[in-house]
Amino acid sequence: MVNIFEAPVYCYHEIVHNQAVVEAFETAGVVFVDDITEVPEGRPIMLSAHGSAPEIVAAATERAAVMVDAVCPLVTKVHHEVKMMAGKGFDIIYVGHQGHDEAVGAIAEAPAAVTLVDPDQGLGSFEAGDKTKVALLAQTTLGLHEWEDVLDDATARYPDLTVARRSDLCYATTNRQSAIRQLAHQADAILVVGSESSSNTQALVRVGVKEGTPSYRVDGPEDINPEWLADCTTVGVTAGASAPDQRVREVIDAVAPTQGVAILSLTDEDEYFPLPPSLRSFVKTLQATVEAGFAVRDRGRAGPMENDPEYSATGALDLLGV
Repeated sequence: MVNIFEAPVYCYHEIVHNQAVVEAFETAGVVFVDDITEVPEGRPIMLSAHGSAPEIVAAATERAAVMVDAVCPLVTKVHHEVKMMAGKGFDIIYVGHQGHDEAVGAIAEAPAAVTLVDPDQGLGSFEAGDKTKVALLAQTTLGLHEWEDVLDDATARYPDLTVARRSDLCYATTNRQSAIRQLAHQADAILVVGSESSSNTQALVRVGVKEGTPSYRVDGPEDINPEWLADCTTVGVTAGASAPDQRVREVIDAVAPTQGVAILSLTDEDEYFPLPPSLRSFVKTLQATVEAGFAVRDRGRAGPMENDPEYSATGALDLLGV
């Protein structure tokens, strides 16, 4: 959007919870706001990847000349589940962190039907109106062990518990948690690259510690405390889902391994998420309009959206100088 519109372009909440990415967006001309009324009428607005409450989506649509909802498709899935279960009269247990943007947006789909349960506190005093109609949903960035602890408790308390057919947890989150479990048994200490506000980054730190290996979150090389690594022979490095590759490389360079770097890989991630529908539609319309101003459209020439699957987050961040 910053290549299409003159600055500023506005974004409701941080696009992702990573400081380096946010700063790159700000440098490119994006202004982050926590209230839609802060956006001048008629300016373009993006909504963050963590999902937004229905009233926020409606307000942004009314206020903006162009509104692009950049919500992650996995978060959208949970929003649909909340609406569907609430419509069927279920009491919904939502496992997540108080105040996290993703939890706030999902619960807002049906606040009267949803009870937020912190994974560290468990079900606590939660009581369902009808024990045969209870659904369990989750913030996508939880630690797998956090989700499973609440799932076991809820299943024991409500034998007819309904859960999603496909896990609510983000594949990028669970894959990294599986990897750090193995990494923890090979390393003397682990550095997890990601911002303090990143839920999935914090989950990785907790998993590493749970496996018995000192694990520390760093935004970049400047956050590394030499004392953490003083007695280490092997240092593990991993990253939250939104941490730029460049930051990870900088941390590895700062560690300055004398025996080289070994890559621990458990799976290949080849999932493809298309650009937000509203952005795809807008860019295609813009392309057709521009072409029509010069000549009949060249049907043999690909537009900017046709090669979408070939684009990568790393490539996009490189354009922003991350």
